[in-house]
Amino acid sequence: MTPRPSRREALRSGAIATLVAAMNLAPARTPAALALPSAADSRSLASTGRILLRDGRLLHGTVLQSFAFDERNGHLYALQLMQGGVRLDGERRPRTHAERARRGDLCLNRLSLDGTLTGAMYLLGFGHGGALGVQRTAGPDTVVWTEWDASPASGYGRGICRFSFVDGAVLTPGSRFLTTCRPLPGSTSNAPTLDPDSGRLLLRYKLAGEPRLRLLDLRRLASGDLRPLADLPQPGAALGLPFQGMALRADHAYQLLGSAYGPANPVSSPGNIRLYRIHLPSGKVEQQILDRTARNLVPREPEGLAVLASSGAGPLLCMGLTQGPTGDKSFSLYARPFG
Repeated sequence: MTPRPSRREALRSGAIATLVAAMNLAPARTPAALALPSAADSRSLASTGRILLRDGRLLHGTVLQSFAFDERNGHLYALQLMQGGVRLDGERRPRTHAERARRGDLCLNRLSLDGTLTGAMYLLGFGHGGALGVQRTAGPDTVVWTEWDASPASGYGRGICRFSFVDGAVLTPGSRFLTTCRPLPGSTSNAPTLDPDSGRLLLRYKLAGEPRLRLLDLRRLASGDLRPLADLPQPGAALGLPFQGMALRADHAYQLLGSAYGPANPVSSPGNIRLYRIHLPSGKVEQQILDRTARNLVPREPEGLAVLASSGAGPLLCMGLTQGPTGDKSFSLYARPFG
C-alpha cells in the first residue's frame, strides 16, 4: 500500500505548487516553450524570471539582503539590516540605521511561502547579510547559517555560524546557542549559502581585499576539517558592481551582481544586473548574462539568490528585486528553470 503523505508534507507541497501555478510554470510534460533546459544548455539562464512572490514585506522597512527556502517546513527566511529607531531590551537608546549597519545588526525574518510574516529574530553584531543557508536536520528545528562576528571597521562578518531559528530571540556573537567557525582567519565579508542535497556550503569571503569563493563539505566542516573542495577568485569582481547574492547547486555556483537604478544606471537602460553560472571545480564561468527581469520595477535593486528545489516545474533559480522608497521597501521574487 502506498503511504499517505503527512499533513506537513501535504501543506508544504501544496504551498510550492500554488507558487508555481501562480507564475505559470507548468510541471513536467508541458508545452515545449516551458520545457526545462538541460544541464548542457548554455542558454539555461537566458530567459527572464517570472514572478514567484509579489510585494513581500519584512518586519523592518529596510531592503531585503538575502533569502533561503526551508522547503521541508514551507518557510522562506530573509535577512535585512535593522532599521533606525529600534530599541531592544538592554539597549540604552534607539540606534540609527547607520549605526545598525556599522555594527552589523540584522533582522532574520521567517515567512510562509506566500509571503506572510510568521516570525523574526535579531542577530546583533553578525554582519551585512549577504547570503544565508538552511540546513536539513533529523530534528524538527530549522537550522540557519549566516555570517558572524562583524568587523568594527566594516560591519561585515569575520566568520560564519549556525543556529536554530527561535521566534523573538536576540543573539549576539557570544551567544551560547551558536556553533561558530572561522574558515579563514583574517578574512572578512564572510557569507555562506548551502546546497542541502549535496551537503555542501559555499562561502564568499575577502582576504587581503580580494573577494573569493570557497566550496566546503558540511560533514568535514562539522569535524573541524576546513580543507576546501574548491577555492577561486570571485568572477566579475573587476566590474566594480556590488555583490548581491549567490546560490549553490552541486558543483555550480550562481552569482548575482548589480545595483539599483540611479544616475549611472538609469531607468531608460537595461540595468546592470548580471547573473553568473560558475563551475566550481574548474573555476570556469560557464555563462554570464545581463538580466532583463522586471525592468519596470523601481528601484530594481537585486538582493538575494536561492534555489527552490522541489517545485512541480523542476528546480528553480530565484532572484530577489526590491521596490519602493527608502524606509518603506518591499521585495518580489522572480524564478526561472535551469538545468
